[in-house]
Amino acid sequence: MASRRAGEQFILDGRVSVNGNVVRLLGTKINPLHDSVSVDGKIIRAKKKIYLALNKPVRCVCSHKDELNRPTIYELLPKEWQMVSSVGRLDFNSEGLIFLTNDGQFALHLTHPRYGVRKKYVATVEGKVEPEMLAKFTHGIFDGGEKLRAEKAFLISASKSQSVVELELSEGKNREVRRLFESQNITVKKLQRTQIGKIKLGELKLGKWRTLTETEIKTLLSET
Repeated sequence: MASRRAGEQFILDGRVSVNGNVVRLLGTKINPLHDSVSVDGKIIRAKKKIYLALNKPVRCVCSHKDELNRPTIYELLPKEWQMVSSVGRLDFNSEGLIFLTNDGQFALHLTHPRYGVRKKYVATVEGKVEPEMLAKFTHGIFDGGEKLRAEKAFLISASKSQSVVELELSEGKNREVRRLFESQNITVKKLQRTQIGKIKLGELKLGKWRTLTETEIKTLLSET
């Protein structure tokens, strides 16, 4: 109906009624199960909260609209769920687990650094990665005025031609995984996010989505 600030002005202007009575006091509490709230005489109903997990493919963006007319993740969702927003982002050439919701508090909890919800990525890179490089990642690297750091870094496999590395991050700065490898002159060939908090990508197929369960939502909100 309105932003918080605009909603407060609606109240001060006398446009809001609770059970037929005009309310002008900011912070007035209601019970949405029993009380009727109206704005300009129109009854307002709470939106149903939606929580989705999507296995994002490469070569699509996490924006509702793209200035280059590239495919978006919203084209993978039913039309009636276009009002959701992605919780964080995965870049154009990355794939894997991403959440979408219309619950702002849920999104804030998963993206704000103070909560430190961890995310796991598997990166396939060119060349052989040595343990010393992973130690640098967990110690921290400065790039573009920011400190980039992985909480954990694990070498899954390594050969002369390519290596596969699992990284666990708590902040998720813009392109953080790619920038960590770029700082060591290593090219990332494939990047997949496999886990957010305790929720794993699992068997969710590329380009497909599912709703999060009540238990999964509570688990994510309890993580700090």
